[in-house]
Amino acid sequence: MPSLFLVMLGGALGSGARYLTGRATLALFGPDFPAGTLAVNLIGGLFMGLLAGILARTTAGEPWRLFLGVGVLGGFTTFSAFSLDVVSLAERGQPGIALGYALISVVGAVAALVAGLAISRSLV
Repeated sequence: MPSLFLVMLGGALGSGARYLTGRATLALFGPDFPAGTLAVNLIGGLFMGLLAGILARTTAGEPWRLFLGVGVLGGFTTFSAFSLDVVSLAERGQPGIALGYALISVVGAVAALVAGLAISRSLV
């Protein structure tokens, strides 16, 4: 239960930060480009890299990974976890699998969204 609480608390903070980032970028750049999404994905990727590097060299361990990595960054953007997965696969000597995972994830997510839209529109 403590692990779940850490993830939930971090997720609430990350989601709030995502919302505020979206509002700020909308005010700065307007609605013509998804600057908020781009911002959280880039910031989340940077922070995930920093976190992974720091946790690899410390004994801070699992509670911080759950709170910051899964919770805060997961709530801020799941793209950061995806980015870490791609780099981890590549660093483990599996660049082909990393590339395939990236392509399937991006193309598959867009295709799944299109399918979801089509299904929901057919129900109306």
